[in-house]
Amino acid sequence: MAIMKKNNLDNKYWDSRYKNKQIGWDIGYGSTPLITYIQQLNDKTLKVLIPGAGNSYEAEYLWNNGFKNICVLDFAKHPLDNLKKRIPDFPSEQLLCKNFFDLNTTFDLILEQTFFCALNPNLRKTYVSKMHTLLEKNGKLVGLLFDFKLTNSGPPFGGSLPEYKSLFKKLFDIRVLEKSINSVKQRHDKELFFIFEKKT
Repeated sequence: MAIMKKNNLDNKYWDSRYKNKQIGWDIGYGSTPLITYIQQLNDKTLKVLIPGAGNSYEAEYLWNNGFKNICVLDFAKHPLDNLKKRIPDFPSEQLLCKNFFDLNTTFDLILEQTFFCALNPNLRKTYVSKMHTLLEKNGKLVGLLFDFKLTNSGPPFGGSLPEYKSLFKKLFDIRVLEKSINSVKQRHDKELFFIFEKKT
């Protein structure tokens, strides 16, 4: 299968999508499965990363509910500026406009929301390895993965439960990987909710 070349998905590509409001993945609020998960977290000192965050409504929800140790990362500057406008007191040093694969710090929790599916599928093994490196001992990678056939017409690029199990099982304990029961209407029956814990 011919996969889109990595350089077609650079920061200029993503900034252009935001500036031209070509952001069909943006639902305008925090994704219900992730908000439900966040509501179950008791430790508000957790160091959290949201990579490929876009307009990052999940980060806004975390911040407004007392989680202050949040880093929001995106290749494109435009959505980070949008978050700063919505939350003027969000620390600028916690807004990371850089390539995810260049990040070199560690986190207790990483939230995945439409980042994995936006990457060139050739980078999936590298993504898994990098996530493992970025997590503290017993750290968790939690979020949503699309459940539809992988094609070369993305982003978003799809995938399947067997593929995800095969990708992640070497470096992560798969605690949950199942059909999301509370996805937003437009993603109903197209998402898998997961909780992966870093193997040590």
